Amino acid sequence: MTETGAPAGDFTAENEPFALFANWLKDAEASEINDPNALALATVDEAGLPNVRMVLLKGFDTDGFVFYTNFESRKGQEILAAGKAAMCFHWKSLRRQVRIRGPVEVVTDEEADAYYASRPRGSRIGAWASKQSRPLESRFALEKAVAEYTARHAIGEIPRPEYWSGFRIRPVSIEFWHDRPFRLHDRVEFTRETPETPWAKARLYP
Repeated sequence: MTETGAPAGDFTAENEPFALFANWLKDAEASEINDPNALALATVDEAGLPNVRMVLLKGFDTDGFVFYTNFESRKGQEILAAGKAAMCFHWKSLRRQVRIRGPVEVVTDEEADAYYASRPRGSRIGAWASKQSRPLESRFALEKAVAEYTARHAIGEIPRPEYWSGFRIRPVSIEFWHDRPFRLHDRVEFTRETPETPWAKARLYP
């Protein structure tokens, strides 16, 4: 173990970011109290102003990092318009951070259907009842919409709304940060020109 309580090992020697991320996420799953897959998602609106909010990572592989949302929400509209986004994981118990940036693509219908079907029934109802990010006149209006869709889908499967699906960030930059004493942190950045080109690695000043 290191002085921070994180598993020992020189992560700066790694030459492939996805395997390193998998190891760090596994460590976080063992140490974080809540939602080790939580991340801050940054987008930009049509005026060029950034927005950031917390979402949950629902899958990743060498193609990218996947999360799901209402495409009619503020973040959904901003991502569809800009075609790019950034995310940041911060695991306080490990004193580690990972920053990811890149273009964004929509997941396949098959991927979205499979994940939607895995969600609790109440969450699937909520996807229909919530006009995400739009003005809500009262809590009662939301509860009424939930009741209406619950009655409409009282039996059988609940179909996925057309406006509800997933995004995949295909990273062109992944930076790993590990806290060290006196702010002399370890930082390693992997970059590439496009999601199809090879990675380059560089150590950064803290």
